[in-house]
Amino acid sequence: MSVPSGDPSRPINVVVTFDFSDAELADFRAISPRLKVERYTGAVPDKVWAEVEVLYTTNNFPLPEQSPRLRWIQLHSAGADHMVKAPIFKAQDVEVTTTSGIHATIMAEFCLMLMTAFNFRLLQLMRFQAAAEWPQKRGEPTTGPAITFASVPLRDQTVGIIGYGSIGRELARLCDALGMTVLAAKYDVMHPEERPAYREPGTGDPTGEIPRRIYPFQAVASMARECDYLVVLAPLTEQTHHLINESALSAMKKNAVLINAARGDLVDEPALISALAAERIHGAGLDVFSEEPLPKSSPLWNMSNVILTPHIAGTTANYEARAANVFIENLRRYVENRPLLNVFSRERGY
Repeated sequence: MSVPSGDPSRPINVVVTFDFSDAELADFRAISPRLKVERYTGAVPDKVWAEVEVLYTTNNFPLPEQSPRLRWIQLHSAGADHMVKAPIFKAQDVEVTTTSGIHATIMAEFCLMLMTAFNFRLLQLMRFQAAAEWPQKRGEPTTGPAITFASVPLRDQTVGIIGYGSIGRELARLCDALGMTVLAAKYDVMHPEERPAYREPGTGDPTGEIPRRIYPFQAVASMARECDYLVVLAPLTEQTHHLINESALSAMKKNAVLINAARGDLVDEPALISALAAERIHGAGLDVFSEEPLPKSSPLWNMSNVILTPHIAGTTANYEARAANVFIENLRRYVENRPLLNVFSRERGY
């Protein structure tokens, strides 16, 4: 993206509709004297919308006719699926960027936590603890069905990562370090390297070298046949809606675990519930759901082979400061007429 033509010394009006601290606003302004940064935590006056060129927001969008000078929207989130119905989104001369990358470390570690929890039978162990019971000998519980606690090392297992963005690449790096075989599925298998994106130093797999094989989304079922863990980290688009369907679930190994930390609607939830109830797969770790909060009537609550968490995988300390760092880097690029990071592709839907 290029800065609109004109006097290179002209002011750039920036509107922030998120309650950043005064210190963070000062950091934004310090990038260039051209930046005129105003913060609004309530309604934005029409006269301000009329002059705004850069907008930082969660979900406060002007109508196209209100903001004829708007050229760039920086979102406060990694996903942009909440924005696609906003009329301003259809303005092709307005660039949209996200905070993708700031969640990579915490979400990759969260997924790895769920993988290790299933690998070491943590659900069963916690039930023994709650009942104050001790197996008579290892692998033989005193009550209930036979359970073995002899685990296969992760280095002897295969993980399939669906969605190879910043989070998927960081999870791949961690799993590779553990000696696991890594497979991946992504939108564009011909370009495994990252698009220009925000990345914390030392994280991820920017050149896409870690996966033993990269599959297109259409071949997820083929990848699932190879995996002990299938981790869903793709964006939600028309193409990825119910990407994990009956076909993909049927292809999974009986001992395999599904983990979803992306969006609930990437998984056909009724089909997953059926697969879990019939024990056609070993288990599922779910942080996101088709309906949130998850209704109390959902069978998932009472399944012994499921770990449920309330959409917290991306919750990280200092989120505000991390998001501010992305905006600072992109503001600098905007002023210097350089390509922005984390540009949302209308064609791809993420």
